[in-house]
Amino acid sequence: MGLIGLISDTHGLVRPSVFEALQGVELILHAGDVGEGVLDELRVIAPVRAVRGNTDPVDDPELPATLEMEREGVRIHVSHGHEVGSPTPEKLLAKYNAHVIVYGHTHRQLVVREGDRWVVNPGAAGQRRFKLEPSVGRLTIRRGQVEIEIVELR
Repeated sequence: MGLIGLISDTHGLVRPSVFEALQGVELILHAGDVGEGVLDELRVIAPVRAVRGNTDPVDDPELPATLEMEREGVRIHVSHGHEVGSPTPEKLLAKYNAHVIVYGHTHRQLVVREGDRWVVNPGAAGQRRFKLEPSVGRLTIRRGQVEIEIVELR
């Protein structure tokens, strides 16, 4: 079984409740707009792979534009989402051929299933904006099956 933490739009802030929400994950995927010091803080929980958001430096070698990986036969794509303009599940499903597409940018939590494909935005984990609750996601892959949970942060 694989348990992966999903986080986005931290903008330099790792809330203390992130440590509890992502406890037990074996990997953290950050969907961009990271901010200074965030990846080091998250590495206390688990190894981290991150992508560049529209507010991150273009020349940071730790932040590629996209990530592609596979777990138990499940293909995962991570990008910030701004590369498709205003990201929607339809645009992301059309652009990327993965079973699970993780993105950020909008700060809005979203989990959409389309057949055997998923689109997930874990929401923004950083400063509260737009009257939205901060949150992260937990992606479980068990025998090739996907489960996604959104966890609101205090």
